[in-house]
Amino acid sequence: MLRFAAIGLVAVISAGVSAKAVMTLGQGGQMAPAQSVAVEPAPGAATGAPASVVKAPDGHFWAEATVNGRAVHFLVDTGASAVALTLEDARRLGIEPRDLNYTYQVTTAAGQVRAAKVSLADVSVAGARVRNVDALVIEKGLQTSLLGMTYLGRLSQFEATQTALILRP
Repeated sequence: MLRFAAIGLVAVISAGVSAKAVMTLGQGGQMAPAQSVAVEPAPGAATGAPASVVKAPDGHFWAEATVNGRAVHFLVDTGASAVALTLEDARRLGIEPRDLNYTYQVTTAAGQVRAAKVSLADVSVAGARVRNVDALVIEKGLQTSLLGMTYLGRLSQFEATQTALILRP
């Protein structure tokens, strides 16, 4: 019982100190009007507006993204540790697959394949934008590009509902 009372006291003191630090008093002890302060997003943080990706009839979430200014059709894959590009999508983005260094071994549904690391300047899904996204170009066997955790993990939150995937920058 004494332990709970001590925890409660610490919480009350902390709340009071925090409130005092946040409050700004004007002349005569009156609350000063709130001021707007522009806050830059943390480096690497997602920006933009929340986005919604509707669940397709096949039960998957297919996202139409803009990557480096070009359209890319992605399968959203929370199990993929990185954004993965097909050779065709890499070419459309101006990345020449034959010039890449395939030093990574990755496991896909088709088994072990080689991959090359690239950096995408900008990935945006319906306004939820992330810059400088690490990605892998998969040498063979990938049927569609995957929107993995190097994009999704930089969002403040993503949430799957029965009908949509909500992306929050």
